[in-house]
Amino acid sequence: MAQHTILLVDDEKDIIDLLEIYLKNEGFRLLRAANGLEALSILQKEEVDLVVLDIMMPKMDGIEACLKIREQKNMPIIMLSAKSQDMDKILGLSTGADDYVSKPFNPLELIARIKSQLRRYTRLNVALPNKDHEIEVDELTINTLTHEVKVDGREVRLTPREFAILELLARHRGTVWSIEKIYESVWKEAYLDSDNTVMVHIRKIREKIEANPRKPKFIKTVWGVGYKVE
Repeated sequence: MAQHTILLVDDEKDIIDLLEIYLKNEGFRLLRAANGLEALSILQKEEVDLVVLDIMMPKMDGIEACLKIREQKNMPIIMLSAKSQDMDKILGLSTGADDYVSKPFNPLELIARIKSQLRRYTRLNVALPNKDHEIEVDELTINTLTHEVKVDGREVRLTPREFAILELLARHRGTVWSIEKIYESVWKEAYLDSDNTVMVHIRKIREKIEANPRKPKFIKTVWGVGYKVE
């Protein structure tokens, strides 16, 4: 397991010294700051996995520091405070903190919370394949980056025009597109009423992606209006 870096931010040196002993025994790498300004400076230079942030500090308190951190960072933040009233906790959490611990606290409890937040953060931020360029309609997958089309895992070869029509309809799933709008969007020129180019292309697309082109599953005809992908 990679070593996690914890930033401890508190103007009470005794608390920082105590936490440092416990956290180093758990294998964490520690960084220290005495106020919010120092914390922000460190975050500009270091990769930090979690911040333990006291509220009451000179120069910049924890509330303001938390707001500033959240403008650029999304790592877990655990706030510390001698205040234990519910409204103080709500204020701390509403500024972007993930957890709140009241002083005095048991260092072992804080360490347990740190580990819990790190587990949660790591689980939610596992690197996933970037699928922004993929459009999925049931078994139909359209890759706008590679211009690949697959139906139930089987690759289908479309011409550039056919691909553009299918992408247009799939990207606006549920929207009915008239023949005129499809033509002008794909061909980028004015549509002529007598032109049946779009209908021919739709027929060819269906022959390639539909199990039964006469009863299409993906590209539906809305009679008297146009076509849509459901």
